[in-house]
Amino acid sequence: MRIAFYAPLKAPNHPVPSGDRRMAQLFFEALRCAGHEPLLASRLRSFDGRGDAARQARLKAIGERIAARLLRRIDAAPSMAPELWFTYHIYHKAPDWLGPLVSTALAIPYVVAEASYAPRQEAGPWAEGHRAAAAAIRRADAVIGLNPADRAGVMPLLADPRRWVMIKPFLDAGRFPAQPHRARPVPHLITVAMMRHGDKLSSYRLLGEALGRLLDRDWTLEVIGDGAARDAVRAALAGLGGRVRWAGALSPEATAARLADADLYVWPAINEAFGMALLEAQASGLPVVAGASGGVAEVVADTVSGLLVAPGDVAAFAAAVRRLLDDPELRRCYAAAARRRVVAEHDLRPAAQQLGAVLRDLRPAPAA
Repeated sequence: MRIAFYAPLKAPNHPVPSGDRRMAQLFFEALRCAGHEPLLASRLRSFDGRGDAARQARLKAIGERIAARLLRRIDAAPSMAPELWFTYHIYHKAPDWLGPLVSTALAIPYVVAEASYAPRQEAGPWAEGHRAAAAAIRRADAVIGLNPADRAGVMPLLADPRRWVMIKPFLDAGRFPAQPHRARPVPHLITVAMMRHGDKLSSYRLLGEALGRLLDRDWTLEVIGDGAARDAVRAALAGLGGRVRWAGALSPEATAARLADADLYVWPAINEAFGMALLEAQASGLPVVAGASGGVAEVVADTVSGLLVAPGDVAAFAAAVRRLLDDPELRRCYAAAARRRVVAEHDLRPAAQQLGAVLRDLRPAPAA
């Protein structure tokens, strides 16, 4: 089946890496694995991070023009018409201005993955995007959830609750070669995260404060990532001195190699949806210490593949890291369980099978 694929927050070929871009790439790949032919419908980024009503209006107008252009192209070449539209990740800051228009005009199914809806934004600065996100969710023939926390907001918008389908966050585990666990005198901690203002910077600050309480133990920390908040992140970890190695932004292959060479993944995950990097760390055979925000508990099994603590709790985060620093055997057990769990529950191929089953059950939607 030919599928028009669109990711309004960040296209799969966007130049800036992030967990959202990686998840878009993985859904694109999963559609291929399920035997379909996904085609990138547009690279339009509908994201408005400041709540600018004028910008939202411009993005809406651009989206409508792109949708009209797509329909003209399809009218000129009907054999190339998509048989389904698939949008990855919509919410009030990044709505889908294209998919509902095109799918309704063509009378094809419209599917959304990772949609979220926050009623409190109805009269806020993202009101235009909020209305568009709600309309897209209502129009969807299926909504694929990755984060169970999104379910409560989305379900009231669905006429049929069976339209909500939960698929666990996934990755291609084969791209993360886990190395045999080896004891070393100085444990090597690692974290991978973009350096952005807001929640990412808050997580870095908590990480610096928590690890600052563990200077009586031997350890090193490698930080992989870069971004606009680079200077603020360096300031947040300045108290850790020479224990920190700044790797900068690395390719996915280089990042996987660095994960495989570490002993423990640490990330406070403040307001994290679920955290692709947490999955990648576990696929590499790393135990994890993380904050239990959002859907993090869906990807990290507490006391099985790592330790989860209350979000924002510096003392609890420091205590969890200390526990694993002091117990290499527990680290080893968690590491083995982490790899097994990702391969069994979060790998690309079973996710593609689930996705394929969802799409097989759909029928063309009636035109409005």
